[in-house]
Amino acid sequence: MAAPRARRINIPLRHVALTCGVMMFALLANVTYLQAFRSDRLTDDPRNQRTTIARFDGPRGDILLRDGTVVATSVESQGGRYGYRRVYPGGPLYAPVTGHLSLYGATGIERAQDAVLSGTDPRVKLRALMDGTRAGAGATLRLTIDPRAQRAAYEGLRATGLRGAAVAIEPETGAILAMVSFPSYDPNVYTTFDGAELDRADRLLRSDPRDPLLNRAIQRNYPPGSTFKVVTSAAALGSGRYRPTTGVSAPATLRLPGSGAYLHNAGGVSCGDGNPPLAYAFKLSCNTPFANLGIDLGQETLREQARAFGFDADDLTVPMPVAESVFPQNMDQAQTAMSALGQFDTRVTPLMVAMLSAAVANDGSLMRPYLVEEIRLADGAVVDGAEPSPYRRTMEAAEANLLTAMMVTVTRPGGTGEAAAIPGVEVAAKTGTAENSTTGQDHAVFTGFAPAAAPRVAVGVLVEHGGSGGQVAAPIARAIMRAVLGPSGPDDQAQEAPPGESDGQAE
Repeated sequence: MAAPRARRINIPLRHVALTCGVMMFALLANVTYLQAFRSDRLTDDPRNQRTTIARFDGPRGDILLRDGTVVATSVESQGGRYGYRRVYPGGPLYAPVTGHLSLYGATGIERAQDAVLSGTDPRVKLRALMDGTRAGAGATLRLTIDPRAQRAAYEGLRATGLRGAAVAIEPETGAILAMVSFPSYDPNVYTTFDGAELDRADRLLRSDPRDPLLNRAIQRNYPPGSTFKVVTSAAALGSGRYRPTTGVSAPATLRLPGSGAYLHNAGGVSCGDGNPPLAYAFKLSCNTPFANLGIDLGQETLREQARAFGFDADDLTVPMPVAESVFPQNMDQAQTAMSALGQFDTRVTPLMVAMLSAAVANDGSLMRPYLVEEIRLADGAVVDGAEPSPYRRTMEAAEANLLTAMMVTVTRPGGTGEAAAIPGVEVAAKTGTAENSTTGQDHAVFTGFAPAAAPRVAVGVLVEHGGSGGQVAAPIARAIMRAVLGPSGPDDQAQEAPPGESDGQAE
């Protein structure tokens, strides 16, 4: 009698055991799923305070400039749940580059290189284990930024009192020597652990109509104005049908094809004798000959040349992502004519404005721009270093030399960029005054490089609502170039005129 009764009792027990087994399996499966496939989401969940506490538990890697100046470091907190907080000695001067690290997250280089700075990057982890250094210690970043160039750009923009941006590039390598956006902000206001204070500071900055948190150098694009004539000229020279000495039709007034609109040269004056050499039209930045050039070349030729410079590309990071520079599509002839002048829907970032000159300066080879020179561990071991690489082939070297000769005339007497001239140094440039349909106030734009025969720096400057590029942006560019060339530049850096046809440097 006992055996059948035992069997009857065991049936519910088996059911309970089976249910427990299924529940245990489901629990283990869910844990495995969460750890293997959802760990990143849990780590990034703002409600996960453990991640935030861990982020500030130890010192983060420093951020240095090219000369070793510290622009971001970690210091011990005075009590509280967080062990270290971030400090930015350079303040607003370097904020567009460094960004900031706060309880809300990270921006700028702090975000783009977070894994390296925090020590979670596999390369840093592995090297730390091999060398016996403290696990989790962040690596130090040394940037390409030249403090003299950065300050010259910042002070130049601040003196205008207007919003804008400036970028300087080393043409031969692509190293970014300066990246300034104005107005800027003090990243130290974000390093507080007082939630109410942090929220107040963030709301004030985000509500500021001047957008100080915006990095205008890489996050916003603008009409390039006549600086785009560098691209149009490159397309003309590359077509094989134009030379600097080739005459171009330059009436005082041009009716745009298929429309009732008329285009004028600046001041409504004629350009030379109405059929000047291309180089002369470039030097004076005449509009009607370049509009005719755009119509003659056609939108596909212009678009192909623009894309050779990096327009319409979404693959550029420095390592922060860069907004696209855009050349419009599906245009009629009137729109093509305006696009050849850098108007209509053509848009560029200030970084691209600098890249235009960097490409010409480097014999037509545009190097990929970058900000990080090297990554080092605390013991000095180099984990990674920059390897300059070509980004685009924009034109042949012979065409780049001809275009350089044309750009040099812009900073000579009578050219639109005289304000960028440096005594004893040949400066190649192109000015722009970009019409802005939003407010009707023109943007001042400038692109250039120096010395022309042995380029060391290429610059791009854009001042919102600044008016004439030759009057407002050119002096800022001049200051940046002089800062890079150093105090000996004007006296000891004299260069011969770049190669090109003598007639191509029409006065």
